[in-house]
Amino acid sequence: MALSKSGYIKAVAVHMKTSLGRPMENAEEIVRQVKQYEAKNPDLIVFGELSISGYSCGDLFLQSFMEEQCRMAITYLCDNLPQSDTLIAVGAPLRKDGMLFNTALIFKGNELLGIVPKTFVPNYKEFYEKRWFAGADQRFSDTIRYDEIFYDEGASLNGERTFPFTPNLIIEGRNGIRLACEICEDLWVNIPPSSFHASAGANVIANLSASNDVVTKPEYRRDLVRMQSGTNMCAYVYCSSGSGESTTDLIFSGHNIIAANGTILADSNKEATEALIDLERINNDRIKNNSISYAAARYSQMASNGKGYVRLHTQTSSVAHWPESLNPYPFVPSEAERAGRCKEIMRLQATGLAERLTKIGIRKCVIGVSGGLDSTLALLVIKEAYDMLGWPLTDIIGITMPGFGTTDLTKTNSWKLMEQLGITIRMINITDACLQHFEDIGHKRDSYDVTYENTQARERTQILMDIANKEGGIVVGTGDMSELALGWCTYNGDHMSMYAVNVSVPKTLVKYLVRAYAELHPDVHDTLESICDTIISPELLPPDAQGNIAQSTEATIGKYDLHDFFLYHFVRNGFTKEKIQKLAEIAFAQKNVTKEEITSTLDNFFRRFYAQQFKRSCLPDGPKVGTVSLSPRGDWRMPSDAKNPY
Repeated sequence: MALSKSGYIKAVAVHMKTSLGRPMENAEEIVRQVKQYEAKNPDLIVFGELSISGYSCGDLFLQSFMEEQCRMAITYLCDNLPQSDTLIAVGAPLRKDGMLFNTALIFKGNELLGIVPKTFVPNYKEFYEKRWFAGADQRFSDTIRYDEIFYDEGASLNGERTFPFTPNLIIEGRNGIRLACEICEDLWVNIPPSSFHASAGANVIANLSASNDVVTKPEYRRDLVRMQSGTNMCAYVYCSSGSGESTTDLIFSGHNIIAANGTILADSNKEATEALIDLERINNDRIKNNSISYAAARYSQMASNGKGYVRLHTQTSSVAHWPESLNPYPFVPSEAERAGRCKEIMRLQATGLAERLTKIGIRKCVIGVSGGLDSTLALLVIKEAYDMLGWPLTDIIGITMPGFGTTDLTKTNSWKLMEQLGITIRMINITDACLQHFEDIGHKRDSYDVTYENTQARERTQILMDIANKEGGIVVGTGDMSELALGWCTYNGDHMSMYAVNVSVPKTLVKYLVRAYAELHPDVHDTLESICDTIISPELLPPDAQGNIAQSTEATIGKYDLHDFFLYHFVRNGFTKEKIQKLAEIAFAQKNVTKEEITSTLDNFFRRFYAQQFKRSCLPDGPKVGTVSLSPRGDWRMPSDAKNPY
């Protein structure tokens, strides 16, 4: 099935209170739980391991009455579950070919689709499952007959009807789900079946579990689920049994985990846990990463024991789910992670520069310091690199180059910062040089057009390059990734350097990095805070009558908060313009941003992103520090003459 318009699916994990050894009561509770969620239109509901019987029945599993009661309960589910397109996974013991199997039954509404037997049956420490259950590899057939599952008068009439009975089952459900299942211990082995399922195309894994609790086990379990979803680029819905299981020797407190692509989306001991999963992002990530498809080709025979996968396609209608809220700052770490993450990002930037300097045998860096955010971050990175190398900071040459639009505020801040850091400082006013250039090319000095602005940017770059030649150093670039995405830089002006340390840092993150640095370094704290509070501007047009900045970047091209949101979801996730628009409306609903502003800024983003690729196609070297990069040599290879499809 195709993805829904939103690309999201809704998954629910339910560890209901179990009536141990009473299958009919459990079946009634399963129906009640499913009906409770019916109005929310979930795409997938997962119950715990052996949820029809209870996990801790012991030798009661071997009794005839248990088989009879479980078959009656399964029949009850088919008769009483609501008709819907929701996939439902429940656990039950089933007899087949003289053996008892621990299984997951997959329903679409009230229709049984197939049955997955547990592959790895544990028999160590507190687990004695082999006393009762056979493993999937011991089965003699990949199908199971109707009369081996159900308990009703029609069993004899439907006896020839069969259902898939294999761990290698992938069910294509609503909204692009390709569901496969594994059961508890299957996840804890060195190569889980879900790794093969994902290689075979499954993008959602359901795990029906009964994992007891001991000290530190929940953390380990959480890491298992998170990493399995990450290494296999899939969604993982884990449901572990809780209340109602026997406490004779073990404690089952229930644990629901929903993860996707290495991120925990929901984690709770509550009876029911739900989450929206972005399948479009998962599918797009798989397209980008061809290693998973190579693994599929390499291990497909091993995965299926040479028998191949059973794939069931279900007829369903699409339902669009949208999140109620969304992080408007996808590049910015959470409050809890911020200090450590910012420190790590700057360490990566500084390491890249330090390595470059040592390999080329150069000890001097030249940087233009404007008093703005980008040049401030770049200067701090150079300082950290020199501290790593044990080099004197006086080998850093900071040059402030006031021009037509420079204000006292930015000039003062740039000078103070360089003084406080203890680097070599130079000031070169570019006004006369630019006026001479205007005269040379016949440009009016009061014509504030693109030539007026770009002349200043290129003059500054020429000064930096010439001083770097004179001093035997390199020019360190200051431009950030947001500017590159929008082409908000002068070609062969501030666009050019010998090493660009901010090249994969977006504007919204730059401010947080500078503020994080300020909190750790009181000697430069006030100066950095003043820089962070300064309006974002290239300062290429003259100040206003009061001497304040008259040129606002965001007033011209739109808010960087929006542009960075668009950049992340377009480049990182590969979403369409329509989906990005809807997500932005959700994310910025509480930020006083109107739908009209989002629309106009998004239009501008795509127009500029496509038109300005030629600048990105010839970027200087610079370190990748996050998941998104626009380097033409690595993450983003796009023709410079591609047309904007929007």
